[in-house]
Amino acid sequence: MAMQFYASPEQIMRDRSELARKGIARGRSALVLSYEGGVLFVAENLSSALHKVSEIYDRIGFAAVGRYNEFENLRRAGVRMADLNGLSYDRRDVTGRALANAYAQTLGAIFTEQSKPFEVEICVAEVGLEPSADEIYRLTYDGSVTDEPGWMAMGGHAETIAGALRADHRPDMPLAAAIQLAVRALAGVGSENGSTRSIAADQLEVAVLDRRRKGRTFRRITGAALTALLDGGADSAPEEPPAASGRASGPRLPETAPEKPTSSAGSADLEDAGGGSEDEKD
Repeated sequence: MAMQFYASPEQIMRDRSELARKGIARGRSALVLSYEGGVLFVAENLSSALHKVSEIYDRIGFAAVGRYNEFENLRRAGVRMADLNGLSYDRRDVTGRALANAYAQTLGAIFTEQSKPFEVEICVAEVGLEPSADEIYRLTYDGSVTDEPGWMAMGGHAETIAGALRADHRPDMPLAAAIQLAVRALAGVGSENGSTRSIAADQLEVAVLDRRRKGRTFRRITGAALTALLDGGADSAPEEPPAASGRASGPRLPETAPEKPTSSAGSADLEDAGGGSEDEKD
């Protein structure tokens, strides 16, 4: 009779952790930080079809690094959960903390029960009425969740990028300064000789949760608006019209209309994968 191969539970957990960390480190970095007007997401992304940064709900955004097909499944599950809770109760009952807890339980169960863990690291951010009320949650492959103090970095060279953010980040900085800080932090890592890289606007995925907007606060910044901000201009990103008029979704916003928004991240589904390879690493 053949002998069964034995590995201790500690060794199995170490092997799974090593597999997940190596997969995450191969991906390009993403960072999230609070600024004067909301929460900023910046990711180095060469694909225009496979998004690392997405909308989850009215005041909640999502960013991820690692294996695309795995974190896209998590994103879609989060949108469905948020839509269900918003329709069953009230849109203001959908919070970033609840979504972070749900993601932590899912990732923890996959890490302990499945033979292969998810090679992902994700961030759930909720914008408040002021920078001190912003919430940024970091979730790792094993289900660990951390409440970050106004900024975070994930992916390859995350520690080096976090050091740059720690030194220069201010919660009251304007949008242009926040984007420039994020790009400097990303450009300072990844080159072979240790020099600063040049990152063009079309290599970046940038979005914000704008605390000044009511209803859905998520908007992307692309094209000429992003180039102007990188060059030091004011916040010239065009203001998108609201998806639907309605009352504010945040727990501290005043009531402005009796109707609720009629669309959501799930109905708009702006983050369509566009036929890209599911096994592609970002």
